[in-house]
Amino acid sequence: MKKKLLLLGLVLCQYVAFSQIQDAWVYLTDKANVQASIDNPNTILTQRAIDRKNAHGVAIDERDVPVNESYISQLKMKTGITVMAKSKWFNAVHVRGTETDINALSGLGFVASIDFADKSLNAGRTLKQKAKFNVEDSQVTFVYGNAQNQVEMINADALHFQDFTGAGMLVAVLDASFTNVNTMVAFQRLRDAGDLLGGYDFVDRTSDVYAFNPSGISHGTMVLSTMAGFIQDQYVGTAPDASYYLFRTEDVSSENPVEMSYWVEAAERADSLGVDVINSSLAYKDFDGTNYDYTAAEMNGITAFISKGANIASEKGILVVNSAGNSGPNDGANGGIWAPADAEGVLTIGAVDAGGTIASFSSRGSDFQSAIKPDVVAQGQGAYVVDKFGSIGAYNGTSFSSPIMAGGVTSLWQALPNASNAEIMDYVRESASQYTTPDYDYGYGIPDLQLALNIGLSVQEEKTKGFKIFPNPVNNILHVKALIGNEQLLMTIYNVLGKIVLQKHMTDSANSIDVSAMTSGLYIIKLQSEHTSKTFKIIKS
Repeated sequence: MKKKLLLLGLVLCQYVAFSQIQDAWVYLTDKANVQASIDNPNTILTQRAIDRKNAHGVAIDERDVPVNESYISQLKMKTGITVMAKSKWFNAVHVRGTETDINALSGLGFVASIDFADKSLNAGRTLKQKAKFNVEDSQVTFVYGNAQNQVEMINADALHFQDFTGAGMLVAVLDASFTNVNTMVAFQRLRDAGDLLGGYDFVDRTSDVYAFNPSGISHGTMVLSTMAGFIQDQYVGTAPDASYYLFRTEDVSSENPVEMSYWVEAAERADSLGVDVINSSLAYKDFDGTNYDYTAAEMNGITAFISKGANIASEKGILVVNSAGNSGPNDGANGGIWAPADAEGVLTIGAVDAGGTIASFSSRGSDFQSAIKPDVVAQGQGAYVVDKFGSIGAYNGTSFSSPIMAGGVTSLWQALPNASNAEIMDYVRESASQYTTPDYDYGYGIPDLQLALNIGLSVQEEKTKGFKIFPNPVNNILHVKALIGNEQLLMTIYNVLGKIVLQKHMTDSANSIDVSAMTSGLYIIKLQSEHTSKTFKIIKS
């Protein structure tokens, strides 16, 4: 009994000491060399990122310019201040220190404002702590080769049959741990193809994203398996041929607002790498210390730091897919959609069982969100995943309905390379089972990705206004049709580095172009005449 009391006393002393430490976002006044960086975007972005932005009409602006490192250095030198994270999109730095030490930073000329995570130091709030993601540790069943239902439910298999399996697409997975991904059989095919591109651990600040090994489940490993996993004749994910970056942003040992800053940092890194799709099976609302908590009314898509970051990621052309959460329908003030799934720019995914009935744990939307949430649903009850030991089993959680759908939309976007992220989201919603009668349980319903593809093809063909390029992806012969009249049309094909690999003057309305000599990958085609110019993306298989 004495030992228990001693331990309790120690914990209480630690808590009192910790409670004096605060987290805050320090917003800065300006950045260095903004115009020069925008004029020379290769200094701040990869060519892949530049090409993706250009292809979707996304402007490169001041938000793409990094935070002024000299400001960060000065902050680090201040008494009692620890710099935890930084955000170029917000031109902000996440710091940790006492309230007094943080407030002292306001005297620096380059500090525009300070926003404490403890809103009692700004505005105040009180809510109880709740976990960010809840996965039932016990397996529902242990059956091999049963990923079929979760793939067929959204008709992703129809895309796979047409060879749309995510090839040429970049996906970033933001999660808690990726134990054994670099050694497991389930990801051998991914590694052999050179599609496991590494990543970064923003919590421990290391490039060894596989090092963190929790004693229990490895959440990110299981999440990734639903998209990228492949075991011959036993398991196939929804985007097995996409390329993946892995970013650890979640610290499972605590519930602290800094994790939202890690998430935004990772999203910014993904943007700079040219990532197309982000999957995030994480949710934030309540933290260790009620003063950090958000209220249910603040789950409105525009208040939480991470939700604002997710909306910027969407503006930058990334398709952000996030789990709706596992709070269920009747959890009082703690129920509902949590950040960043509350953001309008996020494709929010709820969970259903194998028969398509809403899962009891799946979070429901509310009037607090400005858009219908969840957007759509996929199987998350009894969803089959591969765990860190290489075993296939069924688990529950919107943590898995989200990546199942994220892989599906990645394959869909491969089939519609000229669509924007917002258009892909629209096609998915329009294809869903209750598109005309959405609600806060199922959102727009269960999508049919083949129908989404058909909708997208119809819309994209109308948008081209007389131009048609097919097939896409292409193996050897690319067909180009254009209503050009008496005009001469110049076709130029660029690789991802902006180098011209093929150029041809066309005078006929129908042309067959031999591209067999081109290497596999993404290319940009520009069709230009005296009066018009169109740009397309194609995938060379």
